[in-house]
Amino acid sequence: MNATASMFVVGVGSALMFASSVSAQAPAGKPGAAYPTKPVRIVIPYPPGGTSDILARMLGVKLTEIWGQQVLVENRSGASGNLGAEVVARATPDGYTFLLTDIGNLSIAPSVYKLPFDLLKDFSPVTIVSYSPHLLTVHPSVPVKTTRDLINLAKANPGKLNFPTGLGSAGHFAGMMFEQRTGAKWHYIGTRGGSDTARMVFSGEADLMFLGMLQTIPHVKSGRLKLIAVSSEKRIPALPDTPTVGEGPGLAGFVTGSWQGVMTQSRVPPEIVAKVNGDLVRVLKMPDITEKLNAQGTDPVASSPQETSKWLTAEHNRVAKLVKDTNFKLE
Repeated sequence: MNATASMFVVGVGSALMFASSVSAQAPAGKPGAAYPTKPVRIVIPYPPGGTSDILARMLGVKLTEIWGQQVLVENRSGASGNLGAEVVARATPDGYTFLLTDIGNLSIAPSVYKLPFDLLKDFSPVTIVSYSPHLLTVHPSVPVKTTRDLINLAKANPGKLNFPTGLGSAGHFAGMMFEQRTGAKWHYIGTRGGSDTARMVFSGEADLMFLGMLQTIPHVKSGRLKLIAVSSEKRIPALPDTPTVGEGPGLAGFVTGSWQGVMTQSRVPPEIVAKVNGDLVRVLKMPDITEKLNAQGTDPVASSPQETSKWLTAEHNRVAKLVKDTNFKLE
């Protein structure tokens, strides 16, 4: 777990204290007093099968049980996740439409795209759901076993290895960081999201990728992908024999990953945001949910809205500086 993940896990105690005071229904006459009174929609800005989609469906079942109202998961993919985000940014601010996405990706978007929404003004953060390190994997036919092997192969064949990714995504930036640190060069292919990225590699249409562990590990276990390294700070219990990317030559301190979070429209009443935060924290602490996530190398986070907002602002500023310093532009 990296330092940022540790910060949020430490903060879970305070988040739970906060949640315990808000998870009960709000006083009569205030927004959220009888919330929810109709189905709640969670928008996923990627195709089915990705990390956000997996988490939304897992959490949605539990929230449906708690609320007695159906939680509907709606996939609205396009524009590297920005189409679905815009749907939520423009939604009626009644607290019945939420976005579950990789909020690391969302924090990157304003620095690399011209967007029809403002990340910090049009959204109200609810919680960070989980952190999952990226897995660096290749198609089984690629003749490498270690990061050193991969670096050597890429240097010997500059631009020949195909790297599919959502352009401007966290996985894309992980690939760029790897290139920058090692001198490796590969060819990027734009995809519609994580499920499309994974399909291209395990089908042999492409060679390698960085992708969130929750989505990638089933394909590793089935033998459709060859695992090279994990992008966490330290080796993880779920994969004790798998080295970190940072153990590779020239890669000390290399840490990337997928931060899944829930957002809603900025003008949603704070009482509803607090209610949803409290119930999500409750779900993320359920033993069966924790067990499922941990078994796949994913850490539940469950931050408060205030902590989530602070993290999102800091990450947005960090990415903006990186893009400026590297003069990064989408081709």
